[in-house]
Amino acid sequence: MKKALKIIGVIVLLIIAFVLIAGLFVSKAYHLEKDITINAPREKVWRHVSSLREMEKWNPWREKDPNIKADFEGQDGTVGSVYKWSGNKDVGSGSQTITKLEQPDRVETHLHFIEPFEGEADAFTRVEDTGNGTKVTWGFDTRYAYPMNTMLLFIDMDEMMGKDYNNGLAKLKTLCEAE
Repeated sequence: MKKALKIIGVIVLLIIAFVLIAGLFVSKAYHLEKDITINAPREKVWRHVSSLREMEKWNPWREKDPNIKADFEGQDGTVGSVYKWSGNKDVGSGSQTITKLEQPDRVETHLHFIEPFEGEADAFTRVEDTGNGTKVTWGFDTRYAYPMNTMLLFIDMDEMMGKDYNNGLAKLKTLCEAE
């Protein structure tokens, strides 16, 4: 029995050592962006990406919790306006604040996640004419503290978050092209 406990103890210590050492070499920064081309004029697309209330219409996390509670503060579509949400365990709670608007090219927001984990990220939506439509690029940047950055070795964030971003962009495309 003592030998088994020693082996288990050594294994646990090796795992902890791996996480701590790997965290020194794994990037703390994470960047994701996805894009789509929408067959609609840039002005129409801009209307849907520069307003927090309009963003709520193509929010991919709505499907994970149709009963999500949303509140809006400030004058929508202006720097400083805030979207606050509270939902089930799949969407958690937090807030999104518009931090920069460069009409009709770019929207930047700051995300503050409260549940299921505390965190922050900066998101952006870029809108460009393509000649055949409007290209929308949606992305975000965040930083993970050491040694939490080690989780990037084990979790495919591109797959996990990329699906949601692609789903949201597809909803935005449907919304803009239906008008």
